Amino acid sequence: MPSQTQRAEVAIHVGTIGQLFNSFDPSPFRERDLDNDAEDYIVSWVRELPPDAPFDLVIHLPSEETNKPETGGVQSAFQRYFTDRALRFDHEERELFRIGRRSLAIGVLALLACLSASQLLAPLIPYPSIARVAEESLIFLGWVINWRPLEIYLYDWWPIRRRARLYRRIAAAPVIVRAG
Repeated sequence: MPSQTQRAEVAIHVGTIGQLFNSFDPSPFRERDLDNDAEDYIVSWVRELPPDAPFDLVIHLPSEETNKPETGGVQSAFQRYFTDRALRFDHEERELFRIGRRSLAIGVLALLACLSASQLLAPLIPYPSIARVAEESLIFLGWVINWRPLEIYLYDWWPIRRRARLYRRIAAAPVIVRAG
């Protein structure tokens, strides 16, 4: 008999369903943003789970709170909120790559200018050691100018994509409301 993967539970204990949502958000219940502390709590617990581990978001409420009509909309509210957050991270990633493209274009032009200047200016300097320092300095400057676009394309996008993936994972999780 194949072993069934046990689902992890991310348990949230609150006194009222309203404690999960931002009280300053004037939107209707199902469209409200989550409270920052609730979001941080959920995200930090899900981040600790193995990436492929199934999990449920379990909200523990007093029994009188579980009968309120808002309780039935918690799943869709959580799904909407975390999907919207994932889309924001997708937008942030696209914006980062747009900045990276512009930075790279500027960097390549600056590198070409620095390489050209190093080759043109070095022969004009009468002292060979100073000419060598000027040549190497211009080459070095050209590469330093490209630091930021390289950083964007090699490292900066990973955490943003990982965060979007995490929020999509949370959006897809079942939300279970339990009394107690």
